[in-house]
Amino acid sequence: MGYKSILTIVTDPQLSAAQMDAAIALARREDAHLDILCLGIDRTQTGYYYAGATAAIHQETFEYARAEAADIEAAVRARMTSEDVRWAIETVVTQIATLTEPVAVQARFSDLVVLPKPYGGKDNHDLEAVLEAALFDGRSPVLVLPASGLKPSTPKRVVIAWNQSDEALIAIRAALPILKAASIVDITVIDPPSHGPERSDAGGLLSQFLARHGVKTEVSVLAKTLPRVSEVLCRHARDIDADMIVMGGYGHSRFREAILGGATRDMLEVAELPVLMAH
Repeated sequence: MGYKSILTIVTDPQLSAAQMDAAIALARREDAHLDILCLGIDRTQTGYYYAGATAAIHQETFEYARAEAADIEAAVRARMTSEDVRWAIETVVTQIATLTEPVAVQARFSDLVVLPKPYGGKDNHDLEAVLEAALFDGRSPVLVLPASGLKPSTPKRVVIAWNQSDEALIAIRAALPILKAASIVDITVIDPPSHGPERSDAGGLLSQFLARHGVKTEVSVLAKTLPRVSEVLCRHARDIDADMIVMGGYGHSRFREAILGGATRDMLEVAELPVLMAH
């Protein structure tokens, strides 16, 4: 089992070098095909314009999005010309409200989607929408990169955020090629429940499952000594010098996390390491 179809999605003509470098490195390492979706986005919110102005506004913003898509494609082709991996480009112009469909079509036939972190700096609503479309509608695992990108070597120490959820287990299965190549995988359990099948052996069943795949594991049971689970997890990852975090994405609804916050959104804001997540 490995990643044979890798997708990355570009929404800005000013290419993220870290994003492209990581996607290319992963494709080379896995001997995979790299698909690159270039999105020109019409960000028009038609409800805010006076009657009669909509058609003119649509035409102008669509032409701008089409020009942006062409710029993105040209930048991607220039970046990929000298690369030795197999690659293909798909260029799409879409409204922000209908962005989900082209992303989902590409993501659902990909083993892994590589995207930059959407939070934690300059807010980028395009990246937020792309990430959620890949996770929820494309049903694909997503590797979310910090500004520093991905280390050139295979991750040696990986942290799994284990809370016994379906989302976490889906992410772990999707991450198996990475986990099997790691030197050690740390199954991290924060404030384990006092009731349930793992109450006396937190992380034990997961450790057994991974061991049968040849993954070397250890279990860390931590108390929630900081206000947010994401803060405890990130501190632990720093303490053990981890290279990557694997976790389930959006155990609660997107609306709830957008309004009230949640572990996924918090992690995407504060993580300094690549985070592989799935829903």
